[in-house]
Amino acid sequence: MWGSIAISDFLTKSESWVTVEPDGQYKQITARLWGKGLTLRGEVPGSAIAAARQYCAKAGQFLLSRIDARHGAYGIVPEELDGALVSNDFPCFDIDASKVLPHYFEWYSRTPEFIDLCRRASEGSTNRVRMKEDKFLRMMVPLPSLDEQRRIVEKLDRVAALVDARRNAIEAAGRETQALLLKAFQRAIDGAPLRPMAEVAPLVRREVEIEATREYTEIGVRSFYNGIFHRRTMPGSEFSWQSLFWVKEGDLVFSNLMAWEKAIAVAEAHDEGTVGNHRMLTCEVNPKLATPGFLMAYFRTYEGFSSIVGHSPGTIARNKTLSSKKLPTILVPTPPVETQKWFDRLRAKTQEAHAIRANTAQDVESLIPAMLHEIFNGGAKAA
Repeated sequence: MWGSIAISDFLTKSESWVTVEPDGQYKQITARLWGKGLTLRGEVPGSAIAAARQYCAKAGQFLLSRIDARHGAYGIVPEELDGALVSNDFPCFDIDASKVLPHYFEWYSRTPEFIDLCRRASEGSTNRVRMKEDKFLRMMVPLPSLDEQRRIVEKLDRVAALVDARRNAIEAAGRETQALLLKAFQRAIDGAPLRPMAEVAPLVRREVEIEATREYTEIGVRSFYNGIFHRRTMPGSEFSWQSLFWVKEGDLVFSNLMAWEKAIAVAEAHDEGTVGNHRMLTCEVNPKLATPGFLMAYFRTYEGFSSIVGHSPGTIARNKTLSSKKLPTILVPTPPVETQKWFDRLRAKTQEAHAIRANTAQDVESLIPAMLHEIFNGGAKAA
């Protein structure tokens, strides 16, 4: 049978202040959201810290953000952050380990119930919500015996280690697959002739005759090869001030403003019939010379992306533009189309494997939250 305990019965606020020396070097802490703990924000000289004095966090203390505790911004200070400085908005608490084991409390603090407790202890208007310390300390949390706390910690630590091992294995498999795919691509282009985009995938402008009452779905291209997205659907009357161009499945689409940030994608079936503005450069691939997927794979390589950056003059983002005149001059490798199709099939298989790994990773990541719910919900009900 579990009992319960007021937070004030095992947490005591630390008043360990230190004077900031301008010539000193100090670690600073970031409290990640949703119970993900504390991490090093960086190291700065004392001259960069505005306050004359700050809290000195100690390993094993519980630290929380007054502003974001309601979003799970707190954690136990790890050894590597011992001595780090934090402002008055990050109070630190010593934990009475004779009543509550620090690691047990760390696990409990990752539950939705504890995050909700912090939310209920926070007050204020939208932009000025703060944790009310006295209200927080009056809150009650479930309290099993110390022996039971140790058993809970051992069980969760054991499963967490297995989850970490599985996560690392999934990530390693992903890196290995990508490395093998890159080798296969390099083998495919070895000795292949280079042809200009004007020949392989010429820029095509399929101008839209805008009808005021017809609706059009406009696209954009996400940076870092994250695909095409549908920005908005509006009647033609809302587009009357600009030119629009039809997008077709299989088009290689470049955002001329953000191509230097990898805003490049292949239009898929659900993008057929959408429109792009003059910033979206659509290239229609010549099926006798290339496949869209193979060209996209090239622009994901160091050499391919470098050619995009090299043809995007400018020194700042808004001026670093891939022009419609420069894009057609970019040279791309063109091995036999059958070789390209072979690579596309190989890439499709790796994508299937990636999807399986992603689903597995999701299942693995959901294991700890499920165990926390089972352990602490059961204990709370018993209390």
